[in-house]
Amino acid sequence: MNKTPKEILSKYWGFDSFRGSQEEIINAISNGQDVLGLLPTGGGKSLCFQVPALMKEGICIVISPLIALIENQVNNLQKLGIKALGLKGGLKFAEIDKLLDNCIYGNYKFLYLSPERLQQELVQERIKAMNVSMFVIDEAHCISQWGHDFRPAYLGCSILRELHPAPPVIALTATATKRVSDDIIKSLHLTYPFVVKDTFFRKNIGFEVITTEDKNGRLKQYCQQITHSAIIYVRSRRKAEELSRYLVQNNLKATFYHGGIDQKKKTERLNIWLEDKVQIMVATNAFGMGIDKPDVELIVHYQIPDSLENYFQEAGRAGRNGDFSKAILLTNTTDKILVKKQFIEILPDVAYVKMIYKKLNTYFQIGYGEFTETKFHLNFNEFCSIYKLNTFLTYNALQLLDRNSVISLSENFSKKITIKFVTEKDTLYRYIDNNLKLAEFIKVVLRTYGGLFEFDTQINTYLLSKKTSLSEALIHKNFEQLAKDEIIEYQSVSSDLEMVFLVPRDDDRTINMFAKNIEEQNQLKIEKVTKMLNFIENDTVCRSIQLLAYFGEVQENECGICDVCISQKTGNTHIVHAKIKIIQLLKEKSANSKELQVQLKVTQEVLIMAIQELLEDNIISLNTTNEYQLL
Repeated sequence: MNKTPKEILSKYWGFDSFRGSQEEIINAISNGQDVLGLLPTGGGKSLCFQVPALMKEGICIVISPLIALIENQVNNLQKLGIKALGLKGGLKFAEIDKLLDNCIYGNYKFLYLSPERLQQELVQERIKAMNVSMFVIDEAHCISQWGHDFRPAYLGCSILRELHPAPPVIALTATATKRVSDDIIKSLHLTYPFVVKDTFFRKNIGFEVITTEDKNGRLKQYCQQITHSAIIYVRSRRKAEELSRYLVQNNLKATFYHGGIDQKKKTERLNIWLEDKVQIMVATNAFGMGIDKPDVELIVHYQIPDSLENYFQEAGRAGRNGDFSKAILLTNTTDKILVKKQFIEILPDVAYVKMIYKKLNTYFQIGYGEFTETKFHLNFNEFCSIYKLNTFLTYNALQLLDRNSVISLSENFSKKITIKFVTEKDTLYRYIDNNLKLAEFIKVVLRTYGGLFEFDTQINTYLLSKKTSLSEALIHKNFEQLAKDEIIEYQSVSSDLEMVFLVPRDDDRTINMFAKNIEEQNQLKIEKVTKMLNFIENDTVCRSIQLLAYFGEVQENECGICDVCISQKTGNTHIVHAKIKIIQLLKEKSANSKELQVQLKVTQEVLIMAIQELLEDNIISLNTTNEYQLL
């Protein structure tokens, strides 16, 4: 345990030197000092605590917001031969008990857990018994109500000081304003922390805002030019699927990722993208955190994000290998109008949140003062239809209830099926003899599940499909037939949300406790959207300078590679001349972008801007062989 930081770095990660402020942070931790580290996306935050943890006796406890991120970090450490484990969701008490015992007696170096898991009494008691070397709060901006991913459960991280007063606490984030940084220090009770902020400037990312009425065409054009990987960010699941299909139809290797697909498909799609079997991932913002793919050369925001924090964090997933990359935001006049409707007009006020809370309790028949630990399945569209509710306002109200720990909300797109045999066994045997088509199916069900004559039993149709070689649709039909013949009771409930009520029903008083917070948060969101729009519309100041100023960083030198810098550097004259030459060349024959650049002898930036303007003006088009031609 007495190796130096560089020896640890070389032994496990194969690097000879640290980047940015990594070594300063490691030295501060080694000296027992609290730390607030503000490092850019891709800036190597994990090494800041992993290296000193391997130098110290005891276990490093890491609080992390996403299961996917926890799994990724634990898997990476285990591949290096480092003993690490994470407390995932769905674990039974006995499993958690055993894993925590391993942390106490098994010489483990890292324990990863969510802030919600930290609130469990069993976990807290076991942490007290551990030899803790340090506590780490990853994505620490989540603890601040002024941050873009505020999670009330993060506020519970302050209990770490009570469990072990001595070990240093390290808070790390890639997106924090001065206000958020101050909130992190206060909420975590950091004592005289070493505060370090590496520049957020990403010199290899060219930020561009492109105004176009043909976003699909422009997207296709950019995707056709990449040689490695790309991420296209959209704001809806439907749009993710639509754009993925559009790109595939145009001979591009693409897939999509969003919260509505099951975990198995998420893993499959992530892996084929990581393994370069597809180049382009079209995704909602459910994708990206904790995923380290160094060769992403293009990030496209197809729709306007709700804040500069989200935009900057997502754009920062490009160019982690240091190669030149682009972060492009596609927009048009309609988008700028819609963004206010999408993010501002759908902010529920206090009265609306109170109304939704009462409707939920009525919908699930929960009495005043009642507390239930039941997990409820909610068909969101049905709920909104019954009470004639605005879907956007209602969803945001549910999110507020979740963030303020009134309910625990999770997305779970599924069809919940329960059955119970209601006939006598003798009658069932006669039914089997007279219905040979269903006989084998019934026998498989009976062999698979116990207690079917006593209890409502939840059925896994995917498992039955595997066992019977029948489609899930046919399994549903078989159950419907058995119910019709009064052999079983059968319930099939479609749900897209799962929720648990966390407090007894108390109507207005429940909401009044955080009513002021709702008003302040609504105002904050209005400010964030306004600043996002100001960034889009400001085409006179370098994009990097604008972004860094938002995070309180003064950058005197222009980046030289964003759309603003390029337009100032090249001037309209170069673009006009390039457009004229392109038209002359295409009169003779069609050509791709590489052929045009060779013949025109202009920079790639000038060529792209010239082509973009010609496409927008419907002077040229792209044919099926990816060549430009005159219209």
